[in-house]
Amino acid sequence: MKEAGPDPDIAVYTKFMMTHTCYDAIPTSSKLVIFDTTLQVKKAFFALVANGLRAAPLWDNKLQCFVGMLTITDFINILHRYYKSPMVQIYELEEHKIETWREVYLHYSCHSLISITPDSSLFDAIYSLLKNKIHRLPVIDPESGNVLHILTHKRILKFLHIFGATIPKPRFLQKRIREAQIGTFKHIATVKETETLYDALSIFVGRRVSALPVVNEKGKVVALYSRFDVINLAAQKSYNNLNMTMREAVQSRGCCVEGVLKCYPHETLEVIIDRIAKAEVHRLVLVDEDDVVRGIISLSDLLQALVLTPAEISRQMSCDNSKKV
Repeated sequence: MKEAGPDPDIAVYTKFMMTHTCYDAIPTSSKLVIFDTTLQVKKAFFALVANGLRAAPLWDNKLQCFVGMLTITDFINILHRYYKSPMVQIYELEEHKIETWREVYLHYSCHSLISITPDSSLFDAIYSLLKNKIHRLPVIDPESGNVLHILTHKRILKFLHIFGATIPKPRFLQKRIREAQIGTFKHIATVKETETLYDALSIFVGRRVSALPVVNEKGKVVALYSRFDVINLAAQKSYNNLNMTMREAVQSRGCCVEGVLKCYPHETLEVIIDRIAKAEVHRLVLVDEDDVVRGIISLSDLLQALVLTPAEISRQMSCDNSKKV
């Protein structure tokens, strides 16, 4: 029996992303908030919550340019670094300006603003997001210097899901997730519902994950607690009580939470992409028949598999063919 050769359409999504620009993926209407670095950190995080945003570009008036982003990760790092007990106010959150926090944080980090132009390809945007391990990419007009939009994995996958429906689907989309091996399947970061919120923050900081499956004593997933949930502590003004259990933290969330969207090892990649795109979530929790966590499939995993890996395979195939010639 003849073995099937390489999928000829393996790079179809790569080509699609190379022929579309970042400008193409910018919505006709969206919300963008910009913070001056002299703004108090506490007010900035309250503003993010009030506007339902996860991040904002930072403008330095002295330098007259954008110098970085303020994200939920900053909020988590501040809480984790300075929290002492429910009885002690977090002075650094209450009083620090953004520029003060950046002076402290940049001693431990080499972060600088990574951006892209509207005329750059979506392939370049995906490459920048994944290779720099960032979740938000400001699109900056090179002529005016204005931030037009902040591209995310979710926005790009949604664009591909809507407009990529007209192109042929590669055969590998019919692979089951356990065969495709797309996602994280070993050393999954989870948190027990009896552990504290501070324990969860420690995992966020130490493991650099964006969400934690909350599991019960039997290892079954009962909730998903994400970095975005942490910012709601600012809205509820409950960030001084990080000793609460994860069960309490989950119950104290508002009604508009992501919830636990699951997938199963027997489901195909196409089904999983469709589910994550329609639900507009950032990840699916892979579980077995007993609801025990077996993996995490994130947007970055999918974009790597759909766009970057095929590009690497195609490049290798071209190199191999040229050597034969």
